[in-house]
Amino acid sequence: MKKIVALSLVAATMAFASTADDIADLQKQIDKLKAKQSKINAQSANDNIKWGVDLRTSIDNINYDMANGTSVGNDSLMSLRLWLNMAYAADEKNIFKGQLSMNKAFGADFGIGDDMQAMRSFGMGSLFDWTGNEALSDNSLKVKQAYWLYMGDDAFGQGIDWTFSIGRRPSINGFLSSLSQDDKASSPLGHVINVEFDGMSSKIDLSTLTGVTGMSFKVCLGQGSTNAAPLFYNATPYAENPQGLDAVTLGGFIFEPYNDGQFIVKTTWYRAFDLPGMAMDMTTGEPLGFKQYGDMDGAAISVLVDGVTEEGYGSDVKLFGSYAWTQTNPYDGEAMLGSAESESGTSYWVGAYLPVGEGNEYGTLGLEYNHGSQYWRPFTYAEDTMIGSKIAARGDAWELNYTYQITKALSLQARYVNIDYDYTGSQGFFGNTSGAAMKISDVKDGAAMWSQMGGTADPASAQTVVANLMASGMSQQQAVGAATQMGQAAAFLPSVVESAQDFRFYLRYRF
Repeated sequence: MKKIVALSLVAATMAFASTADDIADLQKQIDKLKAKQSKINAQSANDNIKWGVDLRTSIDNINYDMANGTSVGNDSLMSLRLWLNMAYAADEKNIFKGQLSMNKAFGADFGIGDDMQAMRSFGMGSLFDWTGNEALSDNSLKVKQAYWLYMGDDAFGQGIDWTFSIGRRPSINGFLSSLSQDDKASSPLGHVINVEFDGMSSKIDLSTLTGVTGMSFKVCLGQGSTNAAPLFYNATPYAENPQGLDAVTLGGFIFEPYNDGQFIVKTTWYRAFDLPGMAMDMTTGEPLGFKQYGDMDGAAISVLVDGVTEEGYGSDVKLFGSYAWTQTNPYDGEAMLGSAESESGTSYWVGAYLPVGEGNEYGTLGLEYNHGSQYWRPFTYAEDTMIGSKIAARGDAWELNYTYQITKALSLQARYVNIDYDYTGSQGFFGNTSGAAMKISDVKDGAAMWSQMGGTADPASAQTVVANLMASGMSQQQAVGAATQMGQAAAFLPSVVESAQDFRFYLRYRF
């Protein structure tokens, strides 16, 4: 109010000013008032964290078609997700941002209660926390994001904008993957990275140096686990555990060659070190614990056209395409994704988002399709579906979604995701068991041959299978080898998902 009165008095005085000196004096008064008000605003802002609320209530109908012909699912999985968003600017160059999260099923507590429950967030005894806020758990608040951002404006003394940030990163729902979630994109390219992690990044704006609109380069470093003994675990808390896993680390960059707000091109490359997988006794199928199998490289190029025309309907149409590549680098004597060799995988992903309606009555219709090859393996474990990551599919996946803005704060969405798998292990780890990329049709054929040769659920039936194979002309050694493979296929078949579907409806309140 004081500001309004003061400015009104100054404006009234100016109306009667008739000399240049009077006008100059009045301008000085205005400048002083603006400076004073800016100081007041800054002081007020510094005393408060800005909060935002994002509350989503969902119901999912999920189904899994297994390779042995059975189906399992859940007709009405209801869940509640809460995000409490925080922001604080100590000054014009330093910003804190954070996000607290709760994600739970109605009336249930899927928190860490025993060893199997611990695996829900890739916790595995608190070793990993890649999906801790994306998996349904309990009603406790957890830290999803917490990072500090410094914004500089004179890199190398050349007047170039740059940033530095460290903390729990905003690494979920990145570029392109945010479209189906109706969220603002975080910095990673969603085609290859969609997990929670702790780390740092530094970005430099190259547009003023090169004259290319929106060009930038960002270095990213992350850590996905820490080898340290917890407090009270032994006599040397936080020392490295000789029996523990080495720290999982990742380094890479994001290069943005062009971005004018309408045409956006982003590229990325990374290497992840010392990746884990579950070791297993191949004769009994019993898990032997986690171990590390090797490193992995990944890269992607993603393009978004945000408006195919300058005006009219097409100005709100979004089209995108993305191509990505991954490559395993197993340790000597180990196998990754079912192969002891270095294997490459690829994926392509396309989509369109079309406006429906005009003015205050509007919605968006989205259609996406992606395909992955046999050894495709991205870091997309935290993708927001109840049936696992569709982007990770070694096969084909498509999605249809419709989002409608009911009011400024309230929206709804209906979303259908279908995944058809050609190979096993799409949702697995990086070792030679859960992540193994076997052709599903080969597994089915092996299981069928086991039955045809007299094999049953009784392990003793292996003798019958060997005898029948020898009767068909195989040597004993050949028959034993073939029977072993058939028996493993028959035992594995009931746990192989051949296709999966998730239909979700949600109401979402944000302010």
